Amino acid sequence: MMRRPRAAGSSRRLVAVTLDEASIGRSGPDIEHERAVAIYDLLEANSFDPAHAARGPFKLHLSITGSRLVFDIRRANDEPVMAHLLSLTPLRRIVKDYYMVCDSYYEAIRTATPDRIEALDMARRSLHDEGSQLLAERLKRKVNVDVETARRLFTLICVLHWKG
Repeated sequence: MMRRPRAAGSSRRLVAVTLDEASIGRSGPDIEHERAVAIYDLLEANSFDPAHAARGPFKLHLSITGSRLVFDIRRANDEPVMAHLLSLTPLRRIVKDYYMVCDSYYEAIRTATPDRIEALDMARRSLHDEGSQLLAERLKRKVNVDVETARRLFTLICVLHWKG
């Protein structure tokens, strides 16, 4: 679990994020790096506002159960706030395409021309944006997040979804 200290008054935010180790498949160093950076960046700056939760800050534990993503949301003192289950079905195509492009991108970094690397990076960012927007839309009734928080959460969902 990674934590970042925050100033008092930052109540609509995450202060800790964990991923269910049983849900994470084997992955290479590129994927592990993406995971670590996403968690670090998420804790540095985020906007996380669960519906009907009067106060935070919050802890988030992400896991996959069957074909559902589980958002286990708690207050910083571990008091349960809500467990929100989200179907992964609408995200599957984007996650699959994202990983295909990421694999090509990481391979291209080692051997391809700068033009090829740039094209793959643009495709990777475009799919990431699409996934982030879909995630924010699917969460909006239960948890409001800003664009950057949705982007980092999408990265973590991809890490969970990735089965190496």
